[in-house]
Amino acid sequence: MEQLVKEEWEKFKELLSKLSGYTEAMSLLHWDLRTGAPRKGVEIRSNTIGLISGEIFRLQTSPEMGEFTKYFSRPEVRSQLNGIENKIVQDCRKEYERSQSIPSKSFEEYSVLAAHAQTIWEEAKESDDYDSFEPYLSKIVAFKQEFIGHWGVKDSRYDTLLDMYEPDLTVEKLDDIFGRLRSRLVPLVEAIAASPDKPDTGFLAQIFPKEQQEKFGLFILKQMGFDFEAGRLDESVHPFATGLNPGDVRITTNYLPDNVTSAIFSSLHEGGHALYEQNISKDLVGTPLAQGASMGIHESQSRLWENMIGRSRSFWQRYYGDLQQHFPGQLAGVEVEDFYRAINSVANSFIRIEADELTYNLHIIVRYEIEKLIFNEGLAVKDLPAVWNAKYQEYLGITPPSNALGVLQDVHWSGGDFGYFASYSLGNMYAAQILNTLRKELPEFEELVAAGNLLPIKEWLTDKIYRHGQSLTPSQIIEQVTGEPLNPDYLADYLEAKYTELYKL
Repeated sequence: MEQLVKEEWEKFKELLSKLSGYTEAMSLLHWDLRTGAPRKGVEIRSNTIGLISGEIFRLQTSPEMGEFTKYFSRPEVRSQLNGIENKIVQDCRKEYERSQSIPSKSFEEYSVLAAHAQTIWEEAKESDDYDSFEPYLSKIVAFKQEFIGHWGVKDSRYDTLLDMYEPDLTVEKLDDIFGRLRSRLVPLVEAIAASPDKPDTGFLAQIFPKEQQEKFGLFILKQMGFDFEAGRLDESVHPFATGLNPGDVRITTNYLPDNVTSAIFSSLHEGGHALYEQNISKDLVGTPLAQGASMGIHESQSRLWENMIGRSRSFWQRYYGDLQQHFPGQLAGVEVEDFYRAINSVANSFIRIEADELTYNLHIIVRYEIEKLIFNEGLAVKDLPAVWNAKYQEYLGITPPSNALGVLQDVHWSGGDFGYFASYSLGNMYAAQILNTLRKELPEFEELVAAGNLLPIKEWLTDKIYRHGQSLTPSQIIEQVTGEPLNPDYLADYLEAKYTELYKL
């Protein structure tokens, strides 16, 4: 690298380091807001988040950022950078061009609104009061519609939002992928509903003390390889993961006294996110690449650990005895096979995060179709409860009895995260495809899980996925790991095999 280029790169790194520091500070404020910050401080905290968000926005769209990305995009300069350096420039350039047309005042107002709206959502969900939340959500949607105009409409307005979470994904591609998946899953759900061989789940309907749930969750996270010197577990209304940096990754869960499986699987889920964040290469720290390749790839890891490992027979052959020790009264006399079948039972339900592996994807399709209606067809926010309930009746044959169990159940829209939900089903698809390769390259996979030796699996995933952060695109990751583009048939094959055996179809 020529001396001039090297000097300019060092200056660029200083700007990126400052941007990274502000981003970490804002993430920490968000984490605090959702894990117990006093309610009376919410308004001022939201304003503070807005101020820092505005500063981040100004740095991302500053003349300095524009000049740096323009300079490093010159062919004669680009040729002197390595692959990771060029990816940093490419991502910063994309963010700069996407955001610099948005007035900073509008972005700051939106950030304050979104931070405040998440607290209003918590209160609305708790009191089943959609009307109190609707004005905030309407303003968030209006801001998003305005921003889409600034960002530029792709094939559709909703395509613009999808690109932020899964680069190069389009409505056209998703409609095809979801259509293929739906055509195989709906008959499977129907066959299971008609099966006379249903698992007994009655023993799960007991009181499981929170303290013991927490102890077991901490134990499982340690078994996965979660580094508690580089992370922590807390409690929140809606489980989430926040990667401040690879040395500080925070996850949360929610303990339900009458549902022991909720915290177990949310801890496994968020733990999967955390393993990704904790094991990103240290070389990427302080750059925009120190994060997951996309939300879909990130979700592939949470779903892989939660479901394909955590709900497997092999996993519970090893860990069911530990769970019984934590809850001897509740699980006395319950065999491991009965527990395995119970935690994998299929039932149409209202709550997405409590859904089984199979019907979960139908919950996502409902949200995906509603978001398309909002941004492509102008569906009014006030009409969301009615549309939501109709979609649930159409896809799952049930109608939520309240908005708390319906349109108010997810935190995402209160934070403006439209376009996010598709990532969950994409994560399931990526995970099944990755699992297929993992089994081939680690033929002792089942034996490792059954022995509780999970670290070789974590190490394989670190080498193939985690360490790369965002230095590779989602398509590069999946093709590099599995040798082919995303293929939803792997998920359908996995689910058909698992549930055909489980329900003796």
